[in-house]
Amino acid sequence: MLRLLLVSLLWALSFGLIKQELTGLDPVAIATLRLGLAAILFVPWLRWPPGGAPLAATFMGIGAVQFGLMYAAYLGAFRHLAAHEVALFTVLTPLYLAVFEAAADRRWSGRHVLAATLAVAGAAVAIWSDRPIAAKLTGLLLIQLSNLCFAAGQVAYRRARPRLTSAAPDRSAFAWLMLGGLIATALLSLFTTDWSAFSPTLRQMGVIGYLGVIATALGFFLWAQGSVEVNAGVLAAFNNAKVPLGVACSLILFGERADLGQLVLGFALLAAAVALAAVRTPRLEKP
Repeated sequence: MLRLLLVSLLWALSFGLIKQELTGLDPVAIATLRLGLAAILFVPWLRWPPGGAPLAATFMGIGAVQFGLMYAAYLGAFRHLAAHEVALFTVLTPLYLAVFEAAADRRWSGRHVLAATLAVAGAAVAIWSDRPIAAKLTGLLLIQLSNLCFAAGQVAYRRARPRLTSAAPDRSAFAWLMLGGLIATALLSLFTTDWSAFSPTLRQMGVIGYLGVIATALGFFLWAQGSVEVNAGVLAAFNNAKVPLGVACSLILFGERADLGQLVLGFALLAAAVALAAVRTPRLEKP
């Protein structure tokens, strides 16, 4: 449990750091460097999975979506949203997880429509202000794209994971995932990034180093270890712990301002949407 708490705190700090230190830098370049550092640290565990090149390619494809496209969209959202708003909207990832799982198992139900409606209402309440709404909508769309990519990657990984063996554990799979994410952002940067104009300061490189080495590589490694030490209920609680912690860090440590009543109401609606989507409908077994 201590590992999960530590990782939640590491991730909670990331929101304010990105907004305060890196907003002016190209998000795809940041994602490429972040995943590059993480990939380097996972290289010692790079092993061919039991399925050989085809399974390795599967994990790389998953990583391209779950980490590559996810980080590109996630970091781009900070150009349009405050850090606490980005943190708030990441709470919807479990909703997308539930929807993807339901679609894969062919057990779609009306509650998913209601959950989506609540999520839209919560997002509307959270971003409503007297400031121009266009930029906020752009940020909202980017963070939802990020949530979709991360959720889709998790569902795909769960279905590919049983093909692993003790000779190629989760750490090896994560190495392929990070490599796939790195390749995706590196390729994307060829079309979106002017590398000749990308000149972060030493301080900014330190933040990128923290994000790559600590938040991503160490964070996911400790999370994978901690997740097998607790029951499903505790794990679900820690999965969402980074959201209120991230909002609190952004408001308290990084000095952002927000209408607390509006923020609480928006979070309550979003959390209700997630809880509703996560409810499993009992299935009758044939006699």
